[in-house]
Amino acid sequence: MSITFNRRDALQRCGLGLGAIALGDLLRGDACASGMDEGFTGNVPVHFPAKAKRVIHLFMNGGPSHVDSFDHKPALEQFDGKTAGLDNVKTERPTGNVMRSPFSFQKYGERGLPVSELFQRTAAHVDEMCVIHSMHADVPNHEPSLLLMNCGEARLIRPALGSWVTYGLGSANENLPAFVAMCPGGYPIKESQNWQNGFLPGKYQGTHVDPRHASVERLIENIRGRAVAPPDQREQLDLLLKWNNEHAAKRVGDPRLESRIESFELAYRMQSEASEAFDVSRESKQTLEMYGKGEFARGALIARRLVERDVRFVQLYTGAGQPWDSHDDIHIAHRNVAGKVDQAIAALLSDLKRTGLLEDTLVIWGGEFGRTPVVELPKEGANQGKMNGRDHNHYGFTMWMAGGGVAAGTTVGASDELGFKAVENRVHVHDLHATILQLLGYDHKRLTYPYAGRDFRLTDVHGRIVDEMIA
Repeated sequence: MSITFNRRDALQRCGLGLGAIALGDLLRGDACASGMDEGFTGNVPVHFPAKAKRVIHLFMNGGPSHVDSFDHKPALEQFDGKTAGLDNVKTERPTGNVMRSPFSFQKYGERGLPVSELFQRTAAHVDEMCVIHSMHADVPNHEPSLLLMNCGEARLIRPALGSWVTYGLGSANENLPAFVAMCPGGYPIKESQNWQNGFLPGKYQGTHVDPRHASVERLIENIRGRAVAPPDQREQLDLLLKWNNEHAAKRVGDPRLESRIESFELAYRMQSEASEAFDVSRESKQTLEMYGKGEFARGALIARRLVERDVRFVQLYTGAGQPWDSHDDIHIAHRNVAGKVDQAIAALLSDLKRTGLLEDTLVIWGGEFGRTPVVELPKEGANQGKMNGRDHNHYGFTMWMAGGGVAAGTTVGASDELGFKAVENRVHVHDLHATILQLLGYDHKRLTYPYAGRDFRLTDVHGRIVDEMIA
């Protein structure tokens, strides 16, 4: 007797097979929780012992000037007002002569690393940092540079770094999102694309929170159900889950349905733990004063509270739009923006060190690019005719990392005499990403996801490990 199947039957049977695979994956997760498979930390087995378990990315969106912060260039004083001899270097907007830094520098730490007055509080922690003076990106525009720094690709839809990290490591706290993105006051340029999951399943997308709101109810909308009591809400969700599963069974393998089901369940679980995790009023008066006032300070304190609750990836932007984009009045604008973040960053590093979290928490600081050591020329509608700002600079800029197994108290690479181009041990954004994944226990060439007929990775076909960054 022959047996025939139509396409619907075949898909249903395939669905049962996929269910068995999913069950096996869940059982494997239970085995990991009981210590039966210590090398498996979430979704992908780690490739080697990890130095970092979680990440805090302090994103200075808009492009902070490296020559006015962490890359001291005495030659700017010598050549101030003179031609730089860099006519062949193409920037986004017309630029002129060399412009000295309006900020003073002082040496900090055992190695005497020069840091500007903009970050005099953060500078107290230079012995914990690996400062990278030779970063470079692809183009001098915000949108592609933001996506390159966040997603490893400047043009096409790709998963964010935080999505790759949570895809690899999985969630260590089922009651909170594994990837949280905070931007005080709104969104950065490119908005939610900066923390997109791309072709990865929806559960790996970043969860956006606006730390300008002090109350938890406004910080996370609908965090508390007012219409029904928790037991009744659980009954409602169970019924909804049943219907969703019946709906999904007829549409096997639809990642959007799976993501929706998971989001409902996560939202329910968050009602208890998130209310406590995001409530900074529970901190002591001394701690609140240490971080200071303002939206970024609240975000930095929330970041510490989240990582101590095992949230894998926390990203904190300076603010909506591009706050560091000082095309004019840099002596005022940079001082104002730095004044909102310096104390909080220093407090965050102190807090992580005090609690022992800095040892396995990787802290990353930087923007999408730096700024030119030459002045930006007046342009109608761009800088109000002033000549006291700097244009975008992707040829060379500075970032730093601390904790999480980085080579503390070191510098990597160098820019040229004026700080225009990275010239020594040049580090591309792909190289940075590869090294970050290495610190988290992953070979960037092997952390892949199959999509559209090929295996994709964060670094695409690029990237090298910068060994000098790793302790």
